Amino acid sequence: MRHQLGTLALLCHAAATGATSVLLSNASAIITFDTKTEALGVLRHGSVLLDGDRIAGLYDSAVPNSLPNNTDVVDCTGKIISPGFIDTHRHGWQTAFKTIGSNTSLAEYFLRYGEYVANSYFTPEDVYIGQLAGLYEALNAGTTTNLDHAHHTWSNKTSEAGLNATLDSGARVVWGYTFHNVTNFTMSEQTANFRDIMASWPSNNTLVTPAMAYDHWASNPYGKDTQNVMALAREYNVSAMTTHYLGGPWDNANSPELFQTLGFLNGTIPCVFSHASYATAQDAKLLRETNQYISNTPESEMHYGHTHEHSYDMMDQMSLGEDTFFTYSTDMPTQARIWLQSARYQSYNQIMSQWEIPNYNPMSVNQAFLMATRKGALALRRTDLGIIADGAKADLLVYDGRSPGMLGWVDPVAAIILHANVGDLEHVLVGGQFKKRDGKLTVPNYGAIQDRFLESAVKIQKAFRETPYPVMEGNFGSGFPYVEAREADIQPGNGTGYGELFV
Repeated sequence: MRHQLGTLALLCHAAATGATSVLLSNASAIITFDTKTEALGVLRHGSVLLDGDRIAGLYDSAVPNSLPNNTDVVDCTGKIISPGFIDTHRHGWQTAFKTIGSNTSLAEYFLRYGEYVANSYFTPEDVYIGQLAGLYEALNAGTTTNLDHAHHTWSNKTSEAGLNATLDSGARVVWGYTFHNVTNFTMSEQTANFRDIMASWPSNNTLVTPAMAYDHWASNPYGKDTQNVMALAREYNVSAMTTHYLGGPWDNANSPELFQTLGFLNGTIPCVFSHASYATAQDAKLLRETNQYISNTPESEMHYGHTHEHSYDMMDQMSLGEDTFFTYSTDMPTQARIWLQSARYQSYNQIMSQWEIPNYNPMSVNQAFLMATRKGALALRRTDLGIIADGAKADLLVYDGRSPGMLGWVDPVAAIILHANVGDLEHVLVGGQFKKRDGKLTVPNYGAIQDRFLESAVKIQKAFRETPYPVMEGNFGSGFPYVEAREADIQPGNGTGYGELFV
């Protein structure tokens, strides 16, 4: 049975949006997109008409000559209208871990917070409310589409709890049911659960699409489990297949090259390779030939130590994602901003190391913006997302151009990528429906949802405080040795104090 609070929230969402048309009127700038040239444009002092879940028209004046009956007219004077952001790698259920893993490494994450160890702490209710709270957090930050690597699939109940929260959230989500070797829930049971979910998939749902996630390609390429996962994906023609691909000393080489060898890369299903830090030249070649994408999660990869050995060389087949958002910011402009400056640094450093001076900036804000919008849509093969153009889905953001941080802007793309924060975001629409309006989520009784989440988070965090940290000595699971990183010293002298984790 669906959770009552979530179902009521969904009904209230529908009741609160009686108008089928919305006019975002007289915006100072609208960040448009030309589908023929694949280039951004800016419409000054224009309006956007939304009809149902689509963009019905762009106007270079405040109000078109005629409007549909009962159109909700929203004055956007002084504001910037942007397409919604697209996150191509997220684990939505982990919200309850917030701040308790602020200094964790990837090796420690695997042993303490990952899917194989955390499942014993989470009830179906914990999964449901964590997923719901996490998706509201994403909506509040302007992420209108998520590819969720949903590895809370430890039982029928936890799988369905996460899906129910996703359906109740009102976000657009490509929900990747994860097949994995967890204890007490066999691959056969997972397959049966997935089939049951597909058989009962709500016919009136237009925002959530079923996808799959699987990480055992490299460890079991020709085994029964991998073959069954591929067959199941093709049988249901899922909306995406996603996998973690690290490579290098991390192993976990679920690479495009392996997908190609298995006959899965060049098919109708979009394949998204998360991280791909140690991708090879052959991987890059195959991604281009088959038009498949990487999901680069810059803040995550810097936080955890994935690194970016060759990521800068594959940006033409790259989208952006969040990953484990409980350890850092959840807004996509931050990811785009971090990656932009990282790519600039990398390019500059190649020249400066030769005692030469770069004459131009190697990466533009436009490129960073496209990575957080259009490129995410292309990774999912959704040409109707991540853009403002006639006929595209009405997933839109409205920024306050007079906020203290954005005051004085001229270029709206630069304003968002370099200067905006979540507090500057006034309105968020998904499929033409307001999910955030006048700076607040349009979630009925959101306070009760917050209370319900906090009850779950307090319980889970207490359990983790009482759980000893793993001892990491000898070798990592890939066979490579653990080595201590050089610790930062922010005060004079050696060993000046790592500081306490205040949990």
